[in-house]
Amino acid sequence: MIKSIWIDNFKSLVDFELPLSKFTCLVGLNGAGKSTVLQAMDFISQLMLGDLDEWLKTRHWESADINSKLTKASNIEFKVVLEMPEFGEVNWEGSVNRTTLRCTQEKVSIGHMNYLKVEDGHCFLGKYNSQNISEVLEKSLLERFTIMFEYQGSILSQLKNSQTEGILYSLKHLISKIHSLDLLSPELLRSQTKISDGQLGLGGQKLSSFIHESGKEGKNTLKNELKNIYSQLDSIDTKSLRAGWKQLEITEHFGEQKLKTTARHMNDGMLRLMAVLSQLESGSEFLLFDEIENGINPELVEFLIDHLVKAEKQIMVTTHSPMILNFLEDETARQGIVYLYKTESGFTKAKKLFEIPSQAKKLQFMGPGEVFIDTDLTHLFREIAEISS
Repeated sequence: MIKSIWIDNFKSLVDFELPLSKFTCLVGLNGAGKSTVLQAMDFISQLMLGDLDEWLKTRHWESADINSKLTKASNIEFKVVLEMPEFGEVNWEGSVNRTTLRCTQEKVSIGHMNYLKVEDGHCFLGKYNSQNISEVLEKSLLERFTIMFEYQGSILSQLKNSQTEGILYSLKHLISKIHSLDLLSPELLRSQTKISDGQLGLGGQKLSSFIHESGKEGKNTLKNELKNIYSQLDSIDTKSLRAGWKQLEITEHFGEQKLKTTARHMNDGMLRLMAVLSQLESGSEFLLFDEIENGINPELVEFLIDHLVKAEKQIMVTTHSPMILNFLEDETARQGIVYLYKTESGFTKAKKLFEIPSQAKKLQFMGPGEVFIDTDLTHLFREIAEISS
């Protein structure tokens, strides 16, 4: 599990640290930086995949768009802390040059032991990068080589699998499996696509091909989940059209009549639920959703949140809805609800909502959503400032 991230000089995130739980829910005023945090997480994942030029193109950004306008710093600095059962607490940190989009400095470590170090055009790679920690501690030798090739993001995106076994392999696998759906759009969910490459796009495009590639078993699993709330649903089907385009459609029964509907005419809520539930069955390890309540009927919110909280994957969502919070158990709320706010300097900061004394006191008598409704978010940051001082 990813325990925390720290990032500096990414848009409004300046010296920004965020604690993470298995289920993390970001709340705060409009403009506080909730969507920016999801973008930063997606950026960190892309470092492990390389090709940041394509990532920027997908979001219709320029490289100048990602650095903060609030500081004079050039590089984007980051640190990710992970808890891995077989290794313990692993740290991955680095410095990204905004011009080359490369981690010009990078380090993977456990305590004082380095398994990877990049600096001054050289890479130091742990020879004993195995699961045998005692062996590593005894033989902390590093293989050194000059970096002679061009790349973007982390050097781990380019190294051979034989060079990234053990800790580095596990780290690369987990970080590269962070998947953001922060731009979910009904129009993109309805689109026909040819292949999915194993995941949906930022806006939910590739849904038809993703479900098609899940096969009969995947479609039945998705249908059975949705049938709990759409009792008239008989089947979820896909078919190949000319040139390999995939079309998504459902069959429903109403009395004696059966009705087939293509994605082009499905309701927004069903399409969004299809996207979310299908991703819970995907190979992603950490899923990001922006304004999770959008397009979902209030009667279906509990169904959705229940699936997200119980998912085996790590989940992060943003919300403006107190209803979302009221469907969380108190302990899940204590650990996972994080309040984002901006300082007078315009920097985004994070604080667990129920670590704020006034909020913790209210939670003794109210549900998490009721506390949220009863709180003036425009003044809450002042209490945090008083605590900090």
